[in-house]
Amino acid sequence: MSRQQLLKVQNFVVSRDGFGTGENQSLERPFGSADPAELMSWAGATASWPNRTDPGGSRGLDDYFTRDFSHNIGAEIMGRNKFGPERGPWVNYDWQGWWGDEPPFHTPVFVMTHHVRPSFTLSDTTFHFVDDEPAAVLRRAKEEAQGKDVRLGGGATTIREFLEADLVDTLHVVVSPVKIGAGVRFWESPDELRDRFHLEVVPSASGVTHHIFWRK
Repeated sequence: MSRQQLLKVQNFVVSRDGFGTGENQSLERPFGSADPAELMSWAGATASWPNRTDPGGSRGLDDYFTRDFSHNIGAEIMGRNKFGPERGPWVNYDWQGWWGDEPPFHTPVFVMTHHVRPSFTLSDTTFHFVDDEPAAVLRRAKEEAQGKDVRLGGGATTIREFLEADLVDTLHVVVSPVKIGAGVRFWESPDELRDRFHLEVVPSASGVTHHIFWRK
């Protein structure tokens, strides 16, 4: 019997007041008023952080989640504002995302947008732009994943859309001690998801708290 493909949220970071990003996203500030270095410092300090240029780094719980990020992932789904800051119709097709010529995904990526554009490939990552309901996008992503799981990468609005459609199987949400104050809210409280998910809360020595959800 073939293994069930899962839709997984992994290493999604929110502030202690529940925001995934701050206000006023721009080309220079992908997280708006929030500081990504502060939000992601827990992962950047680990031995398995993919952008590490020096030896060392922490081991333990944070390192486990950082190392597990790409395990058995065959496709990614994201919202348009995770891909870039532009709103409305595309003005310039030269923009190909925040990540340069070597995106970190290494899989097909499905970008949800009301303004589709042609697919393109950078290194081993192909970006597809889709205007469809979450269930239809997930079906296509699972086909492309070839039996592996699909990661729902964010942002907060896109994850909430898939939660509302009851399509998410597991979530790993990292609560940072940073306060943002305003922006794109993910939740008021993790208790909002307890009706459909089991929840285990695990504090880390780095100061973040890992929230692990799986379907009841």
